[in-house]
Amino acid sequence: MTNFTLPALAGQRMSGRTLTGQRLPNRWDGVAGLLVMGLLVGLIEVGRSTIATPIGVIQNTPIHLNPAYLPFYALRTTARMFAALFFSFLFTFTYATLAAKSRRAGMILIPILDILQSVPILGFLTFTVTFFMALFPGQVMGAELASVFVIFTSQAWNMAFSFYQSLTTLPNDLQEVARSFRLSSWQKFWRLDVPFAMPGLIWNTMLSMSGGWFFVVASEAVTVGNTTFTLPGIGSYVAVALQQQNLRAIFYAILAMLVVILLYDQLLFRPLVAWSGKFRFETTAGAATPEPWMLKLLRQTRFLRMFSDTLGAAMGYIFRLRLGAGVHVQVDENQPPSRLLDGIWYAMIAVLSAYTAAKIVGFIAGTLHWRDLGTALLMGAYTMTRVIILMIIASLVWVPIGVWVGLRPRATRVVQPVAQFLAAFPANLLFPPFVVAIVYFHLNANIWLTPLMLIGTQWYVLFNVIAGAAAFPGDMREAVANFQVRGFLWWRKVMIPGILPYFITGAITASGGAWNASIVAEVASWGHARLVAQGLGAYIAQATAAGDTPRVVLGVAVMSGFVIVFNRLLWRPLYAYATRRTNLG
Repeated sequence: MTNFTLPALAGQRMSGRTLTGQRLPNRWDGVAGLLVMGLLVGLIEVGRSTIATPIGVIQNTPIHLNPAYLPFYALRTTARMFAALFFSFLFTFTYATLAAKSRRAGMILIPILDILQSVPILGFLTFTVTFFMALFPGQVMGAELASVFVIFTSQAWNMAFSFYQSLTTLPNDLQEVARSFRLSSWQKFWRLDVPFAMPGLIWNTMLSMSGGWFFVVASEAVTVGNTTFTLPGIGSYVAVALQQQNLRAIFYAILAMLVVILLYDQLLFRPLVAWSGKFRFETTAGAATPEPWMLKLLRQTRFLRMFSDTLGAAMGYIFRLRLGAGVHVQVDENQPPSRLLDGIWYAMIAVLSAYTAAKIVGFIAGTLHWRDLGTALLMGAYTMTRVIILMIIASLVWVPIGVWVGLRPRATRVVQPVAQFLAAFPANLLFPPFVVAIVYFHLNANIWLTPLMLIGTQWYVLFNVIAGAAAFPGDMREAVANFQVRGFLWWRKVMIPGILPYFITGAITASGGAWNASIVAEVASWGHARLVAQGLGAYIAQATAAGDTPRVVLGVAVMSGFVIVFNRLLWRPLYAYATRRTNLG
């Protein structure tokens, strides 16, 4: 396996294999042809069903629970998820880069990202649907874009945090080499920043795809005013099955989801994980691991090799362009920042924050009182306690398991699809058994509804820890083994510092997801049984059900404040600590 070593920054081209000596097309070309044809047919079918289709067609077409319709529904849902993933990559490469490269921009962008990943975006679905429907009046495309946007909100935040973490912990020696080779900002981004971030980013991309399944049910049932229409897909299939209490149809939907996850794991993510191993930051060659069959197919198929070589040459030409200034300017990074500019920037942030706060206060002051603020703060304290307890439990459980899996490539290949399926499993399907058990055993809802917040968020910790352990340098492992460092000393001095940036990324996104999940986890029902736990999530959910907009705004504002303060007091100092350790190392 080729490692991420410093000579790669020089732009040296690998001695690629030429096509001379290749024999005539063989059986692998036939397999590749079938895969490509299947992909093209699927894209044509999705495009034909989406572009310029009147909205009335969807409104008059019911969702069939016959499993024969599931392949088509699965194709539509998968297309939406990959479309959202494309926009998530665009958001990640722009937003996270600006936040990491500009200290002043990061002061605003990172708190905004903290809020976006914790505030329930589904509450804004009505506004976004109205916006996208106005872009394509009377067409299905507007509803499709609204659905893609909702899925995007479940994918983009943790990918952006992962990329931001990698950019802020980039070793100083690699940055010095980039400056020595006089790389432009464009070249440095594609030749250093993106490759260094790739192992963690790919794992978070897998998690984003799995997390998108949680929002599929809500995103494919679109409401505009008094009109509700359902987009064909697995999510809408599950919604109809739940409405009709058809357990067999729910089983078929879960089976179809498992098949889809296995397909894109084998065809896409497993080759990407193996490919990302070449970017591990180490000075010795890593141990050779068996290649996924898809990578072997790419190498043994003449057609796909010709296509990949052409694409690689084109991308290599683009990434080596010196966009921007033609002369490299040496920047003294030790020079202190301008106090005048900082003062102006802080003043602008203060004015903007004061204006926003005044607007919120003016909106809710007409109907609410100070005691309502006290109630919201108390409910926020209850939810924050739950989030802290859940984060401790998730860390104690998944950090050791993630390290064990990440250090063993064979275990990673087995755990990878299983973890993706568990992370993608619709958490709302587990709510009814919890409610029934709590009611039957007369349990305290304030305690036993809490695990529902962890069902869909614990995987952020696991996936990021696996990525951190997998990216741990092999030469460092050999040195530790030679010095016979074991036990608690190994955890304290070696592994925890090595995975700390990845763990913090997973913990931030998991805690934000737990705040988001509190909206549905603190109020659960099944049949005539309805359980409510004290907390800010229940406060917002009940205000939303009652149509009490001022209390909804108050609850969201208080939740945003809790998230910002929590992150600033805990996670940001840990981020700074991990960055200092990485740069000093």
